[in-house]
Amino acid sequence: MNAIEMARLNLEEVRRRSIKVWKAIPEEYLGWKPDSKALTCIEMVRHVLDGEHYYHLALKKKGSLSHYQSPFDSLPLISVEKELAVAAPLRKEFLETVSSFNEDVLFNIMIDRSDVGYVRSLGDMLMRIAYHESVHTGQLLDYLRTAKIPRPDIWD
Repeated sequence: MNAIEMARLNLEEVRRRSIKVWKAIPEEYLGWKPDSKALTCIEMVRHVLDGEHYYHLALKKKGSLSHYQSPFDSLPLISVEKELAVAAPLRKEFLETVSSFNEDVLFNIMIDRSDVGYVRSLGDMLMRIAYHESVHTGQLLDYLRTAKIPRPDIWD
């Protein structure tokens, strides 16, 4: 397995585990949040899915976007299934882009996000995208614990 295949596997494993957590959120808790400044459960799901789309476009542009029109902006927050359905073609395109890279570009292509404080290699950015989702999945596990909702076993 080469580095591109490993990066893709990591992205797929992170998403598989995220979906286990997202689907464990009872419908009546989708609007729940631990405090007034936090995202709700469903807002966190959307943030992750929309963030991945933004990152995909930033990878293709090799830097931050000066204007971003989210495909989620006009859609109401309804359910995890609806969010995943909207994101499915975006996810497919993202994974196809990842698969199109070769190992040589992982350290040679730089992604300029100096507007938010960093410039990183493509390989680093692929890991950051997965890490971003992982962090928010951990936050949602904490939300479930705080709300006394059973948490799924993501360590299968």
